[in-house]
Amino acid sequence: MTNSTDSNYQKRTSWRRLTAFALLFLVMTGAGLYAVYDRFAGRSFQFDDRLLSPTLLLPVAALLLIYFMADGLRLHYTLKALGHRLPLRKIFRLVFINLFFSNVTPMATGGGFAQIWYLTRHGVPVARATAATTIRTVLAVAFIFSLTPVFLLSLEALDGGIWSSGIGTALAVFVSLYLGFFAVLLFRTRWMILPLSALVAGLRKAHLINHRRHDRWQFKLRREMLRFALCFSEYLRGAPRDVLLSVVFTAVFLLSLFSFPALLIHGLGYEVDYLTTLGLLVVTTFIMYFSPTPGASGISEGVFGSFFRDILSGNHLVLVTIAWRFLTIYLGMIIGLLVMQRELIKSHRRPE
Repeated sequence: MTNSTDSNYQKRTSWRRLTAFALLFLVMTGAGLYAVYDRFAGRSFQFDDRLLSPTLLLPVAALLLIYFMADGLRLHYTLKALGHRLPLRKIFRLVFINLFFSNVTPMATGGGFAQIWYLTRHGVPVARATAATTIRTVLAVAFIFSLTPVFLLSLEALDGGIWSSGIGTALAVFVSLYLGFFAVLLFRTRWMILPLSALVAGLRKAHLINHRRHDRWQFKLRREMLRFALCFSEYLRGAPRDVLLSVVFTAVFLLSLFSFPALLIHGLGYEVDYLTTLGLLVVTTFIMYFSPTPGASGISEGVFGSFFRDILSGNHLVLVTIAWRFLTIYLGMIIGLLVMQRELIKSHRRPE
């Protein structure tokens, strides 16, 4: 199974495809930053050396450490609840690999597959690896999707305009459907087998796959879905301490992620309402989940600029947007690229 996963992974993640996605990421990021500069910052930009002062760099470094550590520990305790242990150094390599792949592939699909590939290479069965990465994602989604309607209805910064009552109703329905899908996936996994099986059968009828591949996919689909259901049941029956810590570190991870703008804005001398900036980042992250661009590039910068234009002056808006994305995304992506190169080199050298 691991050999098959390695082979499929290497096909899907050819450097040509990754390079194309990376270039798209850069182009969309540049377009998003220009949109902020042109539409929200009044074509004003000025570097402020207060961003490099020790009084700001030290707390930023501390928050960055918490951000990366919490990201790794939430997966670590999810795996422990499933009965698997990996050395923490391997877990933290996966943090950066995920940051790289999830931000150079649309809708973060590559990030999930890269995590499963990495875990299977280190002895975790495919179903458990899938369960661990899915559970980790669902925990974060549950927090974000539960908080988004609260902030949309309570934040004065989002009053009126686009967030009309009609939009609010549609959002409530959409959030409910999304959370309902994950509830079925986790608690009634077998219900997913029939529609997925019908999808594979449809591919066969459309002559997109041959008969042999159809039978193989149908078998693997049923097998892995049943294994996934078993793994999630094992997670819920896991050590209560590990289950609780997986939830706690998910909350710590998200809180640290949402705290960067407040810290940056405060470091530039603004009187900032922490709850307001926290709420704006929750809504921004919610929107990013549905961006079709790699890593929500372009869209995330534009949404951030539109939300914070009334909080920051024009000459600081682009600066804070860049600093926020650098700390939470760009830095991790650079490290992830280096880590991934080392892992692929090891994979090629290791005899199968």
